[in-house]
Formats: sequence, structure tokens, C-alpha cells
Amino acid sequence: MTLSLDDFDYALPEALIAQHPSAERTASRLLRVQTDAQYDEIFTDLLHQVRPGDLFVFNDTRVIRARLRGRRDSGGAIEVLIERVIAGDEALAHVRASHAPRAGTRLRLDDAFEVDVLGRTDDLYRLRLADGGDWYSLLERHGSIPLPPYITHPAGETDAGRYQTVYARAPGAVAAPTAGLHFDQDFIARLRGLGVQTAWVTLHVGAGTFQPVRVTDIADHRMHAERYQIPAETVAAVRTARLLGGRIWAVGTTSLRALEAAAVEADAFADPRSQSGPEADEASHHRAPQCAIEGDTRLFITPGYRFRVVDRLLTNFHLPRSTLMMLVSAFAGMATIRRAYAHAIGERYRFFSYGDAMLLERSPPDAEPAP
Repeated sequence: MTLSLDDFDYALPEALIAQHPSAERTASRLLRVQTDAQYDEIFTDLLHQVRPGDLFVFNDTRVIRARLRGRRDSGGAIEVLIERVIAGDEALAHVRASHAPRAGTRLRLDDAFEVDVLGRTDDLYRLRLADGGDWYSLLERHGSIPLPPYITHPAGETDAGRYQTVYARAPGAVAAPTAGLHFDQDFIARLRGLGVQTAWVTLHVGAGTFQPVRVTDIADHRMHAERYQIPAETVAAVRTARLLGGRIWAVGTTSLRALEAAAVEADAFADPRSQSGPEADEASHHRAPQCAIEGDTRLFITPGYRFRVVDRLLTNFHLPRSTLMMLVSAFAGMATIRRAYAHAIGERYRFFSYGDAMLLERSPPDAEPAP
């Protein structure tokens, strides 16, 4: 089946784009979506949907202060958005300037330090600190939080705290895993009190998550790469939960991508549901690797994809014509997502990073992907 970009479009009133977070992290609304129905709830109603033995998987990436402003050696103004630190003194970055800087150009950032342009890798510039040093410490002192392009106010101190999950600990993201912004430590404790298990992955969200898809036939799109890591403890937790009948909940599309990438690219999780009987489950449990997994993934999830790990997806609302709209359409079904988004717009839910949440169930594997 050929799918075009228009299949994932919708009209969103600009007034529904959330510009600021809710007063409290758990105070958002929750649209609970099933194949044939939507339920308007509040985020804390999530407690009524869990069962003992369910596993919530969170992305613990930490947003870095990746946005810098400065001037090139010729005097022209520039803006730099660090995409990934690849060594202590080297990084890949997006650079906005009136003229694309060539290799050998020197840039002065925040009137505090200088970097040399080494060249380009696809759309990214390779930068090296001219006097050595460490990117992360310089960014912490001189950079600003890179709010998404649809948030119109400059990043302030409120954003520095709220555009970050309460469990963020692994620096490297330039965009927040926004489904996790709804959780505070008390709510996580309440989940655990109900017998819910928790586990962690790290996927460093890149600026590519906001890049438009520039092809009409989505099969021609090349997904941006993102770095992910799954600890051995999480591999074991997923396998144990599934063996005992628990459901795997991905908190955000980034957690889902990390888990599915590990399944597809590293064969991390054999699927007991593809076999039969407790003996097959037990054999599968012992046969699969129990080690940490890491790598770069370009996994592009579109309708027709066979999900191997995740049963429930907690997510925010996504940009029209985006790869994340394709992902949620693959997970819950295209028709289901179209109805859910139409309902959310009609009920004036808040959209995107600082907006409300939605809870999706995985559609049956034999469901029709087309609307």
C-alpha cells in the first residue's frame, strides 16, 4: 500500500498549540483512545488503567542547553544548535547563517569561546572547540534550552525546569521526550504502589524530530538517526513482564522507538506471543540476550509495521505530516488516530510539547492500516 504525506495531515487551530506548561506536571488532560471510542479524562486517571505487573518504560535523556548565538570570523551573525556531542571537543550541529560556513571557518559563540568548522556530514556541520575543552560544560554555561519552533517565546528559567523530565539524567537530547513531562516523582511512586514496575532507556532526541518530511511518498523518506541505549536491567525487566503477562507501556514515542529498535536491530526481545505454551515462553526467556544494547537507529515506523514489544503508548499530540504522526497511526490505526485528533481539536485539547496527553492501545496485528 502506498501512503502519501497527505494521509497524515490535519488542520490545527493555532490557538491550540500550548505555549506554556500546565501549572502542575500531572494537571494535564488525558485522551484515552480505543479503536471505536475516545474518553476525555485527566492525566491522573491513568492510575485506573494499570495492572500489577505492568511495566512502564521511561526515556531518561536530559535536554542540553544546545542553542548558541554568535558571529563568524567575517562578522556575520549565526545561530548554532548542537545536535550531538561526538567527542569531548567535537560536535555535530545545525548552523543558521546568511551564507553557509565552509570548512576552515572560525565561529565565536556567545562572545566567550571559538569553534572551527571542520566540514559537513549530510545537513550537519562538524565543529571542534578551537582551544579544546568540553562541550557539555560550555553549553551549560553559555547555551539556552532549545524550545521547539512552534513555541514562540524565548526560553526562560521556567522552561529550563519544565522542559525537562523529573527523571532526566543522561545529557544529550536537544528536544524533550515530552510524554514524560506529565510525571512527577509522587505520581511515579503511586504507580509503583499499584504494583507497576519501572525501567529506563536512553534515546537522545535530535532536532530532526521537528524537521519536515520533504517527500510525497513516505517510502522515500530517510529517517534521521538517533542514539539509544537500553541497560541490561531493562532488557530483563521487559522479558520478565511479558513472561508473567504484564503489559509494556512506552512513555513517549522515543521510549517506543528505542524498544522497537532493539527488537528489530539487535533481536533483544523474542516475542512469546508468536509461540505457544509456557514451555515456549520459558525457552524464549532464557534464549534471548540479557546484555545492554546501544547504537544509532533510523527505524522509521509507518502503518504496516509489526510491533514487537510495546502494548500501550502514552504520548502527546504530534505535528501534522510528521514521522510521529505516522508512528502513532501505525500503532493505533490510521482511522483511529484521525478520529482521535478530530475529537481532540473539537474538545480543545492542548497540542504538542507543553500540551495534553493521550493513551493509545496497540491495534490488532491484522487490523487494516488504511482509514
